[in-house]
Amino acid sequence: MGSNLRNIMKTTLRWGIIGTGAIARKFSRGLGDSRTGKLVAVGSRTEEAARDFAAEFPARAYGSYELLLADAEVEAVYISTPHPLHAKWAIRAARAGKHVLCEKPLTMNAIEAAAVIAAAQEARVFLMEAFMYRCHPQTARLLELVREGRIGRVRLVQAAFSFRAAWNPEGRLLNRALGGGGILDVGCYGVSLSRLVAGAIEGARFADPEEVKGVGNIGETGVDEFAVAVLKFPNGMLAQVACGVRVPMENVVRICGEEGRIDVPSPWVVNGGEAGESVLIVRREGGQPEEIKVRADRSIYAVEADAVAESIDVLESPAMTWADSFGNMRTLDRWRAEIGLAYGEPV
Repeated sequence: MGSNLRNIMKTTLRWGIIGTGAIARKFSRGLGDSRTGKLVAVGSRTEEAARDFAAEFPARAYGSYELLLADAEVEAVYISTPHPLHAKWAIRAARAGKHVLCEKPLTMNAIEAAAVIAAAQEARVFLMEAFMYRCHPQTARLLELVREGRIGRVRLVQAAFSFRAAWNPEGRLLNRALGGGGILDVGCYGVSLSRLVAGAIEGARFADPEEVKGVGNIGETGVDEFAVAVLKFPNGMLAQVACGVRVPMENVVRICGEEGRIDVPSPWVVNGGEAGESVLIVRREGGQPEEIKVRADRSIYAVEADAVAESIDVLESPAMTWADSFGNMRTLDRWRAEIGLAYGEPV
């Protein structure tokens, strides 16, 4: 680790939270485990909700997002509102001079993503889409194995992220007005990993697919309850991505090469999000499975918070660059277009 990075890692980054849902609590707990982060304020739509949240950590409580952005001590904000509000508050945060870590998906579509990126560029603030698995050492080790050719040239990625949510038409996951459905909520993970691996084959940070084919089941609330996409990349690699919010699946990743495959039993919330060991399993043709253990000394959200601090001065993190996020949103747009799913915009 270079001297400049060591200096950055010693710096305390003061965080504010926009939105007080379950994921915000997980991230806030992760800040307590991080090397660089300190939670100082939380903003909610009501003062009561903000106070209840802030009492757990503790932090200053604001009954509006605007008041939180006006807090001069807050240097970076974590945006965990429902999807349709991501673009609005990411742009406002950037214009307020705050660095931004925004929950996935970055926005509802690529047009909004471009606007958020432009706002960060203009304000000269850090911006990253919060794919926490991208920051984890397991993902770094997986890419090393791909680049080393441990299973030969990669030809296919199979990635699934799906669960069965309780039936609640008014809740975030099934409500069309709140950006519900599987593609935006969890399909984005499989797409992002497939693009990551497709790029690694060529020594690039990511690659965008040249073809996107998709099918999905749109339920009675008008959102995709489960969906499947097939991606074809310019280098010939294919990806099968499955997702859903009403169907439990085996949430694993398999990287298939010409000489074997790599199984990733816990690809997304690695090791349940906690510090400790995770495992990658290399299965080469004609050989015995090889378990490759990867250790993380902090929780996954602590690692993510520290990844922000590490790259704060260069405004983008190599874990998820602006171009990467824009390409991911474009791919999700194409998947939604394949199944005729729009959230007020043309598809």
